Amino acid sequence: MDITSMDFESFPLGIRKSKTYVGCEIGINHNGILENALKLIDIAVIAGCSCVKFQKRNPEICVPDHHKNTMRDTPWGKISYLDYRYKVEFGKSEYDVIDKYCGEKNIDWTASVWDIDSLEFILSYNVPFIKIPSAMLTNKELILNACRTGKDVWISTGMSSEEEIDAGVELLRKNAKRFLVMHCNSSYPAHVDELNLKYIQTLKEKYKCRVGYSGHEFELITSISAVVLGAETIERHITLDRTQWGSDQLASIEPHGLMTLMNGINKVERALGDGKKHLYE
Repeated sequence: MDITSMDFESFPLGIRKSKTYVGCEIGINHNGILENALKLIDIAVIAGCSCVKFQKRNPEICVPDHHKNTMRDTPWGKISYLDYRYKVEFGKSEYDVIDKYCGEKNIDWTASVWDIDSLEFILSYNVPFIKIPSAMLTNKELILNACRTGKDVWISTGMSSEEEIDAGVELLRKNAKRFLVMHCNSSYPAHVDELNLKYIQTLKEKYKCRVGYSGHEFELITSISAVVLGAETIERHITLDRTQWGSDQLASIEPHGLMTLMNGINKVERALGDGKKHLYE
């Protein structure tokens, strides 16, 4: 899909703002191009989403030594994996633009932080919460440092055992001012038979905390169903075009899909009502 030729007037503008906090994971789907990131922000705004989210890493720290010199075919030619990670990593100049742009568009933005350097970097901006990605749920030092910021801390649970989730939640309960736990299946894309959406209810009952859902599946109805099951926030990856190069593109949803998702969430919220008996004409 060529975003430059898209008819934005055909999108359902004026979608009701949902009660559910819907975050659009841009992540690295911008492929290191700031213009792509700004287009994705525009799409999230048009859809009525609450937030856009990026990923922030220090590649030197996050890329294992045995992978750094592994050669990879990329849009920039055949380069090392470490060089590739730097190619898709935004720095201060890009995030200054993103911060200003989101402020003008009245949409929240934040980032998943993969290391303490990146946490300190993101704290130079007034983000509403800090996201700890699934792969970092067992990184106690990172979680503790995030808690000490006084910011709301969100964790994803996609790669963790129940025991590891227990430990992560306990750490948050003792140290975070506020926190949220996201049910997640970290397959890209995730198979519908493995989503186990009822685990949202299990998390709410077990930990008595705010719970969200981070989805990587093809379907949209599953994320809408997560709202019915009690998810207070929904996170989905978004892309300009699922056929673009990149590891997350295929598990992301395109602009019209995001509009459909938001419309579905709004309708199901309206349909759920307030739990009281009403008589109509």
